Amino acid sequence: MTLGPDDLVLCAGSVLATPFLERLAPAQAAGFRGVSIWPHEVEAARAAGVGPAELRTRVADHGLAIAELDAVAVWLPGHRAPPTGLDPGARRLLHYDAEHVCPVGEAVGARSITAIEFLGVKAPLDEAAEAFARLCDRAAQHGLLVHLEFLPWAGVPDLAHAWEIVRRAGRENGGVLVDAWHFFRSGSTLAQLRAIPGERVLGIQLDDAPAVVEADLVDETQHRRLVPGQGALDLVGLLRTLDAIGCRAPKGVEVFSDELARRPCAEVCRDLAAATRRVLAAAKSDSLAPRPR
Repeated sequence: MTLGPDDLVLCAGSVLATPFLERLAPAQAAGFRGVSIWPHEVEAARAAGVGPAELRTRVADHGLAIAELDAVAVWLPGHRAPPTGLDPGARRLLHYDAEHVCPVGEAVGARSITAIEFLGVKAPLDEAAEAFARLCDRAAQHGLLVHLEFLPWAGVPDLAHAWEIVRRAGRENGGVLVDAWHFFRSGSTLAQLRAIPGERVLGIQLDDAPAVVEADLVDETQHRRLVPGQGALDLVGLLRTLDAIGCRAPKGVEVFSDELARRPCAEVCRDLAAATRRVLAAAKSDSLAPRPR
């Protein structure tokens, strides 16, 4: 299945409390067309007797596709091991490199992999671009796209920085991922986004946030994101801009939320899908309205 701009993707971060295979039926019932998966979830399925080929089949049997394998965290020069005090889930995520993730991504039939820098490792732009190019080349051997996700507290902190790495790398299968929370919390602008070719925005993740920014961005983003449309972020403006530049990526919904984690998966999937569709409809309605000349 080829995922397009009208397709919703249930991101793993929205349903952390539910094992991967148990998300499939609720995701299908809510109208999602894709799901994301984390590398350790593939390992957990394998340990339970469900190998990558069968996992891929079960996903397809629910009318779904695996959008992305999230994430490669070890790719920049100077990367260091996660600190011992880091949340165990984050520590587990942050030790995966391309040699592990790319073959797994191909085996489960993923469209793409996400590249992140979480710990504040800063590399000169040319070195970062060379590293990203190597990652893209490795992923291309497995038929995968690579989207670079920027995080406002980290070594790739905003859209401008991420795009410059992608631009300098110059790989056809490489692009940026625009997560609404990171986009607005990083101070990135719609004008900056309008300057990027739409075909180089390979991933989108929708979520929301209050107008007031918390002091600890890492804690806020991991525990208190809001459902699309329930916060103060200009999601309509973001979606209109993505549409205007010709972005064709599917729409992921990634809401890390302790409140959502306490609710039944089916209820969360239904509410996330309905809320996101309302935002998408508002953006489409806005895009059809007369524009000032």
